[in-house]
Amino acid sequence: MKNKINLIIALATLVVVSVSCSDNFLEEKKQYGNDEDSFYESADKVEWYVNNMYYDYFQAYNSPLKSVVGLYNDTRTRLTEEVGGMQNLINPTLTYVNASDGDAYYGTRIEDKMINNPYSRIRECNAFLEKIDVIGANLDEAFRKKFKGQVYYLRAIQYFDLMRVYGGVPIVTNTQDSDIDDVTIKLPRAKVSEVVAQILADLDMASTLLPDKWDAGNYGRFTRGAALAQKSRVLLTYASPLFNKNWDGSTERWDAALAAGLAAETQLTADGFGLFGNTAKQWQEMFLVDNSFCKEAIVVQLLSSANTGAAVNSGWEGSLRFISQGGKGGMEAPKEMIDLFPMANGSRPTAANNYNDFLFFKNRDPRFYRTFAFSGSYWPYTTPSSTTTVQPTVWAYRWVDNSNKAYFSDANNNEKSPAFVRKMSNPTANNASSFQYSGTDIFEYRYAELLLNIAECYAAKGDIPNTLAYLTQIRKRVGIPSANNYGIGTLTDKYAAIEACLYERRVELAYEGKRYWDVQRWMLYSDDSSINQDNTNVKLGIPTINGTQRTGNFLQYKTKTASSADPLLSARAGISVNPDASDFQTQIAALEAFYTNNLVFEKLPDAEALDVVSAKPAKIDFKPNYYIMGLKQDVLALNPWLIQTLGWNGASASGGTFIYQE
Repeated sequence: MKNKINLIIALATLVVVSVSCSDNFLEEKKQYGNDEDSFYESADKVEWYVNNMYYDYFQAYNSPLKSVVGLYNDTRTRLTEEVGGMQNLINPTLTYVNASDGDAYYGTRIEDKMINNPYSRIRECNAFLEKIDVIGANLDEAFRKKFKGQVYYLRAIQYFDLMRVYGGVPIVTNTQDSDIDDVTIKLPRAKVSEVVAQILADLDMASTLLPDKWDAGNYGRFTRGAALAQKSRVLLTYASPLFNKNWDGSTERWDAALAAGLAAETQLTADGFGLFGNTAKQWQEMFLVDNSFCKEAIVVQLLSSANTGAAVNSGWEGSLRFISQGGKGGMEAPKEMIDLFPMANGSRPTAANNYNDFLFFKNRDPRFYRTFAFSGSYWPYTTPSSTTTVQPTVWAYRWVDNSNKAYFSDANNNEKSPAFVRKMSNPTANNASSFQYSGTDIFEYRYAELLLNIAECYAAKGDIPNTLAYLTQIRKRVGIPSANNYGIGTLTDKYAAIEACLYERRVELAYEGKRYWDVQRWMLYSDDSSINQDNTNVKLGIPTINGTQRTGNFLQYKTKTASSADPLLSARAGISVNPDASDFQTQIAALEAFYTNNLVFEKLPDAEALDVVSAKPAKIDFKPNYYIMGLKQDVLALNPWLIQTLGWNGASASGGTFIYQE
């Protein structure tokens, strides 16, 4: 198995050790004020420098639920309906308003040695861009352009995530000494409009320098199309209500976002990118394209299947797999996600459309069976001693004996939901060390998202025909029939069109780390008069998330038993639901009969609910000041000229005044 690299990085720390080199490149690189300028004269060292920047940015990005450059944790995904488990920012018993409770992502003061935080990463970018054409002037110009393009892209995405977390932040585009007495580096928080302008300038520069494609040995590096697609994402965010108080009255920002999306589509299409495949089976398989070009992957995080200390393995497979499969216990899908996906004809899952939430697996969107597993699903894997699949059908139900003691099927698959996430799971994954050595790559940005960006821009402009033209591409690809606009129906106005776009994003991009950012930019937790223009839920007809909770249920045998023996082993024999099987509908019918005859949903005990506070079920309560976080106390103390965010208290407990809708 090859030892792949983290977003194409040659794991610079290993590369440096493996070559004969008179200086310790990485140590010198991280010594601020003592940079060894000579390494800009070497193509090898320049490449190592940029490779290590990739590593600094993306080393923790080993799960598609994770987001935020450099940080890469899944906290934000867990603030949405996709995954249960109470988090501080949605805990109804907690209220954060003081600087001591601000977000720590901004980082700490840069001392002599580099700490891997946003402004140290920006400093690395600045140093490279300042020196490569001066000290490295003798290097091949085409080489320098390609590597400058990557660094401009890296600086852009770092500022974008700073913007999404804090709104406006200081813009630093040159290297600065860490000197508290130097007034020239006491930069104020820039307006969001200024941060966006800087991001766009960097992405425009990147798009002129980066190649359309890289050779196979450099697959995974940023491309021209990736830079243009990132512009689409940035401008879509900037046009959305969180940053655009005139989102509903002017199309100026939507026009800009649309133009960026169409330009990216044109470039990427010319470069051979597009939707992968034309069936749901191929939709599933695209996520498993390994370390080679996939036309859907605009930006890809390459991960390793190697069993070495330096390899960056995926944590995704192990988090999904059951105990009975050798995994860590499975990822329970809240009822809100199970009930979200369309029916097979694309219509919404309602009683009027014959949706039965107990028989939730019947007649669903083809993507449902590739996103979720459930008791009776075919879900194979391999073992270290065999390359053939084993135990291909999963079961996770419980039964209760006459003394009310509960037992769980198949090596104690104790699951609090009847459905479990399986999206991006590899059917040939090896369960060595709980699937620790999975190398499944992550598509950080894929072509379907770009098409959805374009659709949303058309929707916000009130252009319903073009909205449908882009939404239906997404549905046609997975095999939803064309009737009634591929099940989308008639969109009566721009608000219905926007809602349809956001709904499609929830389905198509589920569990890919995108949902929180959609909720944030549209301010969907609640309609709150304390925030300018926060009436998006009522305008779009979308229920508020606040006041809801992620819901789970046990799948339980109907009848109490006299022993601990599994009462359903015989009844379930021969049942296995595989969406690739020619008799799939017959298999679904058999599973329906099995569920109807034997099982019920059992409400979870209070202390075991998916959202619990003090052993009681709790409802989501996301405060409006959390949409844009406050700066931490230590940041404000070290930088007293910085203004605290509106809705947060400053270092002296006075109210913040920084307005992020400017």
